[in-house]
Amino acid sequence: MYPPTTVTAYAHGKINLHLGVGSLRSDGYHDLVTIFQSVDRHDVVTLEVMDGLPGEILELTCATRGVPTDETNLAWRAVAAVFAAAPDPAALPAVCIDITKKIPTAGGMAGGSADAAAALLAANHLIGAPLTKEELLKLAADLGSDVPFTLLGGTAIGTGRGENLTTVLNRATLHWVLAFSSAGLSTPDVFRTLDNLGHTPHLDSTELQQALAAGNPETIAGLLHNDLQPAAISLQPEIRTTLRLGEEAGALAGIVSGSGPTCAFLCADAQSAQEVAAELSLHSAVAVTTSPAKGAYLEGH
Repeated sequence: MYPPTTVTAYAHGKINLHLGVGSLRSDGYHDLVTIFQSVDRHDVVTLEVMDGLPGEILELTCATRGVPTDETNLAWRAVAAVFAAAPDPAALPAVCIDITKKIPTAGGMAGGSADAAAALLAANHLIGAPLTKEELLKLAADLGSDVPFTLLGGTAIGTGRGENLTTVLNRATLHWVLAFSSAGLSTPDVFRTLDNLGHTPHLDSTELQQALAAGNPETIAGLLHNDLQPAAISLQPEIRTTLRLGEEAGALAGIVSGSGPTCAFLCADAQSAQEVAAELSLHSAVAVTTSPAKGAYLEGH
């Protein structure tokens, strides 16, 4: 048995600077072309060794309402996946999982995926790190489309269902205001609504990649795009008001993050972000953040 111990890991949320949605595939997913960028807002996942059977997950706790606390939680599934791949099952510890959330639930910022990425790192470290980075990325892709990116962080273009990643050169530190909704949106519901509405896919992100390489926030702002935005607004019409208010407050541009409903407002600089946040806070809960941020990491590493 491993001695009683605690391991804590962190993983950041993301914004899709570009999200182009292609046709529906036979497996139920859509082909995507997306540019992910991690933001400096993270969840915390802690694993604590407890008395129990080898490899047993005893419980998952989270103070945030709406977060599942059973085996349907991606962090639970991530720990189970690492334990299943361990070379010595009889030596596995029994653990409890705790999640502290700062990324909104069902908010379009990959909060559940970030929890899974942090859990993968923590579980692997807890058992002596037998799995390589490549093996963890394979487990991440099996868990969900956004999990590989939240494991790696930074700026990357994702293709396939988003799990095939290539690093994108970025020379800008971007300043954002995030406006949160009191109600989440189901990602499958948003995709189904998009299919019903119909759309022309925007799959070319070349200009945005060039703007990121140049590092000019004003140019980047004009190239932000999300094919899912009309569907998210259709399901939650107040998003339209939030986007209008943020741009009227002085943001360079506003965009729905992923499948929504979180709205991300790109600002010219840190001072502008504070001013926009102050205005938007009269309408909704907000946070100021920057991007890009690093990938998932262990406490003390």
